[in-house]
Amino acid sequence: MDREIWRSVLHAVRHAAAKVHDGGRCPVYPNWLIVAMYLWSVCHDRCLSWACDRSHYGGVFRPRGALPSISQFTRRTKTDSFQRILQLTHEQLMRDDLISDSGYFDGKALTVGPFSRDRDAARGRVGGGFAKGYKLHVYVTRRRRICVWSVMPLNVAEQSVALQLCDHLPAVARTWQPQLTLADSNYDSAPLHKRLAAEDRLLLTPLKAQQRVHPMRGHHPVTLRQMGPARRAALAVWKHYSDLARYVLKERNNVEGTLSVLAVALGLDHLPPWVRTLPRVRRWVGGKIILYHARLAVHNRATSLEN
Repeated sequence: MDREIWRSVLHAVRHAAAKVHDGGRCPVYPNWLIVAMYLWSVCHDRCLSWACDRSHYGGVFRPRGALPSISQFTRRTKTDSFQRILQLTHEQLMRDDLISDSGYFDGKALTVGPFSRDRDAARGRVGGGFAKGYKLHVYVTRRRRICVWSVMPLNVAEQSVALQLCDHLPAVARTWQPQLTLADSNYDSAPLHKRLAAEDRLLLTPLKAQQRVHPMRGHHPVTLRQMGPARRAALAVWKHYSDLARYVLKERNNVEGTLSVLAVALGLDHLPPWVRTLPRVRRWVGGKIILYHARLAVHNRATSLEN
């Protein structure tokens, strides 16, 4: 399985690198090699200097010729060409799910030590209290593809990031009904309801701050008017069809399972000591997501052959 995963990754990297040009320059170490070395280090949870040692490569991946020095390799991972190839590789590995009939918002905390000097890490709420670090924000489709994601400091609200992710969501499947988006109560925000409704999407979450609503009088008329028709529809669903809403929300297990695979199978349950500051964290997480999609593609092919 590991050999097949890496073969899929390497094919996607080479294909993406062929589309990226450096203005006529022909570097000594090709772009695809730099990206492949970086993903090799991410796959093995090792630092950049580890990837520059030829003894750390084997039968699955053995680059020919000389490898770049540590300083050269580090410089190349910060270039626009490197970032572009990573993006194209991500898009290629999840390209079969560009149109979806449903999706899920969620977030996963990526903490650092409380005394870390990382200037980009921030303190924010996590399960059981507060911590310092970052948060991975994702939009996952029904077929468990992470089509849109972002990493922000831990103190940035999930609904605020979701509003930004809405600009990059996949096309809505053209059917007679709007697309359904599921999320937890952190995403129950009137602006997010309005933003998704503008693209023919409906947001369903557990209702937030209902303890401040009078049980007899309900919401104030001004509040109802300001929240918009999409959230008013969500209130009506919870009022008249609460059992059905709870049943539908069980489908959020898809996004929970996706984040569990990232944490357990790919090691994204923490940030290594050498992954600090926002650009490095984003590159590292992007590498893990690329490996996740390659793993998922290989698993799906194996399953289809068995059936």
